[in-house]
Amino acid sequence: MMLDLMNQAQSILTSLDKQSEKIKSEHRVCLNSSIDMIRYLLKEGNLFRGHNESVTSTRRGHFLDLLTWYADRKEDVKNVVLEKAPKNSTMTSPDIQKDIVNSCAKETVKAIIEDLNGDFFGILVDESKDVSHKEQMALVLCYVNKEGELIERFLSLVHVKGTTAHALQKEIYSLLLRHSLSSSLIRGQEYNGASNIQGNINGLKALILKDNPSAHCFTHQLQLTLVAVAKKHHDVNNVLIFLLMF
Repeated sequence: MMLDLMNQAQSILTSLDKQSEKIKSEHRVCLNSSIDMIRYLLKEGNLFRGHNESVTSTRRGHFLDLLTWYADRKEDVKNVVLEKAPKNSTMTSPDIQKDIVNSCAKETVKAIIEDLNGDFFGILVDESKDVSHKEQMALVLCYVNKEGELIERFLSLVHVKGTTAHALQKEIYSLLLRHSLSSSLIRGQEYNGASNIQGNINGLKALILKDNPSAHCFTHQLQLTLVAVAKKHHDVNNVLIFLLMF
């Protein structure tokens, strides 16, 4: 009995620790597999869900089909995912997929902010209605990175309660503040294509310019100038059409 007690390799605690490490390792492989599949689908801009995701379905959606394909080629993955995974921890449910997507989005925005490096930037704003007819505002950052390259990065899409100049200004400032960006660093504004807020563009520009005189809207002014000139000069109009074709 004393010898058995001294042999810690055979103890219950050691056995449980080994089992716990095995479970952790398998869980990590299962989770990383789901993360890798989701990262690929996000990069390609593909849909996740299928109309029929049952085991007998031949088209379970891109996420489950891709995970099945991956598992068939990786033995260590095949043994711990999908039907082989614990029923309470498959890492494939819609909620898990959304959590991973949200985490990827946060990491992407974090990388954009780090690339901006606290420097000046321009904002590109557009709006549209979703399927429930709620107004959405998309915000894109335009800046020059450390390599001197002109970069445009989509920052976020948010629902807005109204499209008045004051409401849009409040949403823009709130969105920038959420990502630790100061409106004082804005050096350009662009609202091209925002059909529902066209009537409020001048008011919105004026409000932002009042707070920050350096936040000019050169791109929008250039576009209006080109459109006006193209209407009166056929040669300019033909050149613009030719450029748009390529």
